[in-house]
Amino acid sequence: MPHLKLELNGEAVGGWLAELSTEFPDDEFRLLATQLRDEGALVTLEVRTSDGGDVVREFETTPEVTEIELLHTDPQVVLLQFLTGSSKAYDPLYESGCISIYPTILRNGWFSVHVVAGHESLSAYLAELAAAKIPYRVRSLTNSHETAAVLTTRQREFVETAVERGFYDDPRTCTLTELAETLGIHKSAASRLDTVRKVG
Repeated sequence: MPHLKLELNGEAVGGWLAELSTEFPDDEFRLLATQLRDEGALVTLEVRTSDGGDVVREFETTPEVTEIELLHTDPQVVLLQFLTGSSKAYDPLYESGCISIYPTILRNGWFSVHVVAGHESLSAYLAELAAAKIPYRVRSLTNSHETAAVLTTRQREFVETAVERGFYDDPRTCTLTELAETLGIHKSAASRLDTVRKVG
């Protein structure tokens, strides 16, 4: 089963939790679980912080948080559960049917997401991110079963180079032509090797 690791810019689409995290740029927000309910999403969150009191006060006064329960607090760690409405950064995951491996790390507006899904769902997830205009950077694409290769050696080389050069980032920092030149192949051959966007 393919594993995709990427970073999403939640602040760029006005995600309230991502924006809140920018007020604590040195802190690590660890989303441990998300459970969808009729009235929204119940989130279990651990914050590794230098000032737990300030973090708790922010959550208690955030309009998007409708219920909050403080599970643990000390000077370095805050553990809480809260109920909130839908999230622009989470919606593409839900719509595509992908599974997120927790924890999801949030630092200074950026989510580090680890997704496991079949080819069609991964493709749908990337399409949903693009449709929602959520900037992202692909960090890695691997297969959990080494004996069942997802990509050929040439395709893997293409994907690894594409990830390193930023071809799958949104916005892109490398064009298909530039990628082809780096690999020493024709642009049409590079297009055929582009299996991540056409995965499945």
